[in-house]
Amino acid sequence: MEYSIRELSELAGVSARTLRYYDEIDLLKPLYVNEAGYRFYGEKELALLQQILFYRERGFELKEIEKIIYQDNFDIMNALEDHLRELEERRKSVDALIRTVKQTILSMKGECKMSDQEKFGALKEKLVKENEEKYGAEVRRKYGDEEVEASNRKLLNMTEEEWEAFHKLEEEIYNRLKAGVSAGMCPESEEAKQIVILHKKWLEKTWRRYTKEAHKAVAQGYTADCRFTQYYDREVAGCAKLLEQAVQIWADQLDEEKSAGKMSNMEAK
Repeated sequence: MEYSIRELSELAGVSARTLRYYDEIDLLKPLYVNEAGYRFYGEKELALLQQILFYRERGFELKEIEKIIYQDNFDIMNALEDHLRELEERRKSVDALIRTVKQTILSMKGECKMSDQEKFGALKEKLVKENEEKYGAEVRRKYGDEEVEASNRKLLNMTEEEWEAFHKLEEEIYNRLKAGVSAGMCPESEEAKQIVILHKKWLEKTWRRYTKEAHKAVAQGYTADCRFTQYYDREVAGCAKLLEQAVQIWADQLDEEKSAGKMSNMEAK
């Protein structure tokens, strides 16, 4: 079956202008263009458009989508299964939040009691949901669904004491960065090293497995991604840059010190 650009627009819920733009940037070419200049699309183009819209919904940029759907080993069935897993995870998160909100409303009305544990659980679920909305698509592409789900589980399984320690550590890192920037701290300094050590401990509280390479990559994102930069620089400009530079300098040495410590322990035994 073939569709005119108007028919495909109505079927897919996207504007004809968008379809023309996709044609211009070679993201979705029509099956053919007739002598009058009208675009027509076939079943293959319809399937590709569906994939484009699914990936857009997940936060992918158009250039990223083009690389994915036109790679030689692209498999639509695998892509659909991937989309399904992503949507199911979102549904679980949303369903959990809906239950919590409903219970909170009933609690405020005096129709039921909500324990401190339930309120605490709602707080953690809210944080996971916000992180997924802001960074989920990018993080999952970079590190994979398995790593992200493991990190979310570690966060959701935290006790109140672990949760408090997690946020106190985050606050200490931020305060040290502010003080360091204000004092003109050098990223090669011992104080900067201590900040990197704290940052490593903070990451390990939610990461399944720490590596210096992942640590350095995350730190690069603090200056490359304006959302992270704005977070760290919200009071004092330069905090994100200081943290990024310090991690690049000290992550390797910390890893070497850890390896040396293991060797010493083995020799002592």
